Amino acid sequence: MNTWFLMRSEAADAPRNMALDEALLENMPRLQKPVLRFYSWTDPAASFGYFQKFREVEKLTHLRPLVRRPTGGGIVPHDADWTYSLTFPTSHEWYGLKAVGSYRSVHEWLHAAFAKLGVATEVAPCCLKSGPGQCFLGHEQYDLLWQGRKIAGAAQRRTRQGLLIQGSVQPPPIRQPRSEWESAMCRSGPGESVHWAVLQPDPELAQTVQALLTEKYSRESYNQKR
Repeated sequence: MNTWFLMRSEAADAPRNMALDEALLENMPRLQKPVLRFYSWTDPAASFGYFQKFREVEKLTHLRPLVRRPTGGGIVPHDADWTYSLTFPTSHEWYGLKAVGSYRSVHEWLHAAFAKLGVATEVAPCCLKSGPGQCFLGHEQYDLLWQGRKIAGAAQRRTRQGLLIQGSVQPPPIRQPRSEWESAMCRSGPGESVHWAVLQPDPELAQTVQALLTEKYSRESYNQKR
């Protein structure tokens, strides 16, 4: 049976959200199954790519706090967005894809989910450059578009532990609540052939989250290190 873990997290602040995503990546050798995690934010915030320079980022957005993601990419505003992450062990086929392949695959999955909701989206065939350092100004190839506007982007990180994809959907003005989109995600794309097992954080995962909070994401020295 093709079993994946499903985690629906309670709303959390920016440091904890980043710490939990990275903790899932670090625990992939132990979990050995993909994890789809849905989460939200207790307060408005902005995340920015691991390799971005903090002094440039703080000039480009008024949102605070600013938190450095474990993945790459540009600035992503978080408030009413629908945030998710996907984490894969090294044994999974997605781990072996090139970055462009996994990027395309995740947005084709989102495209299929929105289709189940009756919302017409498009996986961008080419790019439209605008707003350096800003993830949702302009679009890249294989971003998800709605009426020509980017509504979904993602960033990735591959390590010896596995693959982490962090994604944000800036939802179009549709009537469906977020819960229906989450359900559609579980019933489309790879989820069509998946048995979903609920994942609750165990003590080992919680310990990893706390260590990452203490040592990295709650520290200004880490978020401002570049």
